[in-house]
Amino acid sequence: MKINIKNMPKKFVIGIDYGTDSVRSVVVDTTNGVIIGTSVFEYPRWKKGLYCDPSINQFRQHPLDYIEGLEQSVKGALSGLNPEIIKNIAGITVDTTGSTPVAVDREGIPLSMKTGFENNPDAMFVLWKDHTAVKEASEINNLAKTWGGPDFTKFEGGIYSSEWFWAKVLHVLRNNAEVRDKSWSWVEHCDWIPAMLIGKTNPDQIKRSRCAAGHKAMWHDDFGGLPDENFLTMLDPVLSGLRTNLFNKTYTSDTEIGTLSSEWAERLGLSTDVKIGAGTFDAHSGAVGGEIKPYHLIKVMGTSTCDMIVAPMAEVGDKLVAGICGQVDGSIVPGMLGLEAGQSAFGDIYAWFGQLLLWPVTNIISEMTWLDEKTRRKIKEESADRIIAELSKQAESLPVDETSVIALDWMNGRRTPDANQELKGAITGLSLGSDAPRIFKALVEATAFGSKMINERFISEGIRIDGVIAIGGVAKKNPFVMQIVSDVLNMPIKVAASEQTCALGSAMAAAVVAGVYKDIPAAQKAMGGGFEKEYHPNTVRAKIYESIFRKYKELGLFIEKNLTN
Repeated sequence: MKINIKNMPKKFVIGIDYGTDSVRSVVVDTTNGVIIGTSVFEYPRWKKGLYCDPSINQFRQHPLDYIEGLEQSVKGALSGLNPEIIKNIAGITVDTTGSTPVAVDREGIPLSMKTGFENNPDAMFVLWKDHTAVKEASEINNLAKTWGGPDFTKFEGGIYSSEWFWAKVLHVLRNNAEVRDKSWSWVEHCDWIPAMLIGKTNPDQIKRSRCAAGHKAMWHDDFGGLPDENFLTMLDPVLSGLRTNLFNKTYTSDTEIGTLSSEWAERLGLSTDVKIGAGTFDAHSGAVGGEIKPYHLIKVMGTSTCDMIVAPMAEVGDKLVAGICGQVDGSIVPGMLGLEAGQSAFGDIYAWFGQLLLWPVTNIISEMTWLDEKTRRKIKEESADRIIAELSKQAESLPVDETSVIALDWMNGRRTPDANQELKGAITGLSLGSDAPRIFKALVEATAFGSKMINERFISEGIRIDGVIAIGGVAKKNPFVMQIVSDVLNMPIKVAASEQTCALGSAMAAAVVAGVYKDIPAAQKAMGGGFEKEYHPNTVRAKIYESIFRKYKELGLFIEKNLTN
């Protein structure tokens, strides 16, 4: 008997995207990928700067920000929709930042939600960009090469980062006896939210994300799961026994982990039949939403970057790519090898320079009592709103000059190639004629050169790049930056049309989990939004940039060799 698909009710899904500053929920029509409802919730505690200390690179987030954001953003996205649409919501998938782990008790409750730990930063989620564990990452790298057993970093590019799971866990356990005594296990943000939605947060029951485990926690089938207990105990006895309370199996984003619990169904106004998918990382979800395909590099271009490639396992399964952020079977698109790289700072560098230039506005004009308060506030707000756009406009008119200012993009350390979070940025070639637009242009070029370093590493390690796709705030908002990146890479760059590729990617995964599509590529084909623009390299500028790029690399070698503390 044939089923008349035309007469079947439409199915809708929800994609939930947890970013650094906020969480966004979208309601998506699975037939065409159109977003019919969306809502954003900014984390109130994070917005106040609570539990963070930038001077020591400490960035923590309270789980209540996440819980409140989940409820408010989903309800906001559903607000005003036809009840028939809400009735036919079939699946939910969540993506988050990562590695963003938290210490939990035996029931899987984050310690910061327990009495006595409410304001303890070490009992909260350790955000992806927290770099307090540089020392621990260095110890992991040294031991992995010398302990006499397998090198557990070999599928992580051969270098473990302070941004990742084990370094962060070790740092907290070493430095906080209270957390060490009361914690039972550790859970990634992308695993904890789906577990909470189905009402199964017991660490033994949580189904862990392949993305998080493979790229950040040194999980691999060849190792039988996570690093060996002997290795972890040799690293530090405070890790003894923790592996037993973690996990062995991992799950790709096309996996159903359960259905919405009665509590959360009531809180969100949904059915308990809604299927919940395994969690994933925001960048990986963005790659799916940006319509990644084999051998096309997709760049998530925001405060930092995440550069990803997928390739058939049969073609590249045995290759080990040195100096990247991991290669994992099924991490981005199930059934393919997912390779990840990235830059620790990208748009953050532009924002830093903008804030540097705004110092007089913030600290001098704001105290000029002969200006009324409304005028002072307006000057500050308008200056902040316009500064990057004006710098871009002025810098765009400058010639590409081989003797121009040269900068390094390591203001937040280096993620790829060859992670080293102890590195610092640099600006050289300054003269009395080096004005703000010229320095800004050099910083933009530095971020583009950092992108080219990543491309060169993939290619030198045998992974070809057939095309480049860009998503994220910088890709959508700054043509000046995008043109320079295209010129430096000497490759065309397509910009995805969707404003919400991460949330859309999660919605695509939810459509697979709900059984609407057989796999991620099928969901991409039906729900993808296509591309809104394509940047093409200027051949003259591309040639000049080849010479400047060589100087960038020489400067990087000098700084890394002589000026690293």
